[in-house]
Order: sequence, then C-alpha cells, then structure tokens
Amino acid sequence: MKPIVWQLAAMAGLWCLSLSQAQAQDRPGVELEQVETSDIISEVSLNGTVNALRTSRLSTAVAGLVEEVRVETGTRVTRGDLLVALDDEQAEFELDSARAEAAEARARLQEAQRRLAEARSVGAGRNIAATEVSARESEVAATEAALARLRAEEKRHQVVLDRHRIEAPFDGVVSERISDLGEWITPGDELLTLVDITNLRLDFRVSQDYYQRITDDSELLVQARGMDQKPVPVTIESLVPVSDPQARTFLIRATGPEELNVLPGMAVQATLRVSTGERGLTVSRDAINRYPDGRVTVWIAEPADEELYEVREKRVEVGSSFDNRMEILSGLEGDEDVVIRGNESLEEGARVRLAGRGSR
Repeated sequence: MKPIVWQLAAMAGLWCLSLSQAQAQDRPGVELEQVETSDIISEVSLNGTVNALRTSRLSTAVAGLVEEVRVETGTRVTRGDLLVALDDEQAEFELDSARAEAAEARARLQEAQRRLAEARSVGAGRNIAATEVSARESEVAATEAALARLRAEEKRHQVVLDRHRIEAPFDGVVSERISDLGEWITPGDELLTLVDITNLRLDFRVSQDYYQRITDDSELLVQARGMDQKPVPVTIESLVPVSDPQARTFLIRATGPEELNVLPGMAVQATLRVSTGERGLTVSRDAINRYPDGRVTVWIAEPADEELYEVREKRVEVGSSFDNRMEILSGLEGDEDVVIRGNESLEEGARVRLAGRGSR
C-alpha cells in the first residue's frame, strides 16, 4: 500500500505545482524598472532656420558683352564650371600683342647678351674700350628690365582675358539668374546667385538665461518642421556671444548630418538639453499615471513570492521631463521598482508576474 500512497502524494504535488504555475501564468505580465538617481536635464524647445554656409552673388571684374550663359535658375554646378562668358575677342588681341612684345624683348636681350659676351672675350683695354664693355653691360640690364615689364604686362592681359569667364567658385545651385545674352555689364553688376546646399548651418535664437549653461555635454536634437521624421542629433558649432538687445537672445549655430534632409530657407524645430547642475530621482515617462483630478501616481511592485509581485499605487510629485524621463520631486525613496509596461488596468494589491525589465 505504501507505494500507492507515495505515488498519490507525488501526483498531488505535481498537480499543485502545475496549478501554481498556471495561476502565475494567468496573472497580468508587467515590465519593471528601478528608480534612478541621475543628472537633471532641462529641455528647451527652439525654432530655427536653415542657412547656406555660402551664398555668393557673382559679378564680373571687367566690362563686356554677355556672349554665353550656360546655366538657368535651379541648375546644379560644380566648382570650376563655366557659368557666364563675356565677349573676349578684344582681350585676346591685346594678349597676343603683349606676347609679341615680350618675344621681341627676349630677342633683344639675347642679342645684347651675345654682344656683351663678345666684348668680354676680346678683353677690355686691349682690343675694345672699357667704356664699350660697360655700355654693353648696361644695355643687357636695361633689356632685362624691359623684358620683365613686358612679361608682367602679358600676365595682366592673361588675367583680363580669364576674367571674361565667370566660373563656379564652389559646388552649388543657381538660385537666381539676372544677366542674359547681349547685355552689357560693368564691374560689380550682379550676374547670378549661387547657393551651397551641401554645407548648411542651423541657426537658433536662445534665451540669454541658457548661455552659461551650454557645455560640450549639451545636446541639440533637430527635425524639419512639418516633416514626419525623428529628431536627429546635431553638432553645436558655435555660440555667437552677442545678445539681441530687444529679445534678450543669442545665436546658436549648428551643423547636421545629411540624413536631416533639409534645404536652405527651411524652418526647423529643435530641443536643447542642458544640465541644471542638480541630481535627482527619475523614472521612465511610461511609469507615470495622470488622472483628471490632477493626481499623478506610479505603480510600485514588491516581491510576493518566487514568481509573483504585488503592486501598490503611490502618489508622486513630478518635475521636469527629458529624454523620455520624468523627475520625481517627492513620493519615492529611490530604491523602488516601478511598473512601466502593463500598468493600464492594475488594482491595488494585485499580484502580477514579471514579463521583463526595462533598460537604459
């Protein structure tokens, strides 16, 4: 009879264990996270504008007739591309004339150098007067100077000729074209506007209260206004330490990655995160429960047995929010586990099973 009793006892134990496990599985599953002590961050919402790093209103350094226009509004160009060409026929003639004069001077110099070498080989004072040798030396020096002047004149005419071609100083897009074929233009006349759409700067106006608080650890998250995209972290390049006396703001200038997908002139929104210099208790924003009467609570979970937790609701006072966290001003000690998933329909004293733990 004893073996039968033992078998029945074993079966009863297994049945109880299975029942316990089944009951545990029937309990609502929750995800927990421990209350943290961390630096308190202040978040500031900003509105800004995308500006091109370079915007050039191209003009010419010489007067001339527009002979060729290679671009239209919206044309993308690369550095060195020809944009506008002026009639350069007269400039070419003047350059050819300068080259001819320089060539003539080189020939005269060669002859003067030959005559001087001949005089020196004969010997001054024997077969040729010393004054003649000196005169030929002076002739060589004068011819060398004349050649140097004519070479400089040749280079000047080459520069003038080159300036009849207006080329792109950088990669960009033509945002406006003003000149057209047949127009006579003078130095300083605007021909077109070229905008660099690759190297962009993001400009934001920030209250002067935050100037001293922005450090290398501060974050700036940006997204284009009206576009469905996640905020992208950008690099704060500079703080312009000149405050607007009317608005009491200063300028933050930042650059962003290509995936930000913005163009010059666009409006952008940003969140600036700066440290308050204080530390405090924080919980995930998902742990916070808000009620119409103004109450704010969290659900605290405490172990009930090896598999289950018992939950109780605790009223808290919250402060600032940042990075999906909420500052807790009062109501928690700092060592509690709070429910961040599955807290939608909990009841006081309910037992729940652990479905996971949040991670930071």
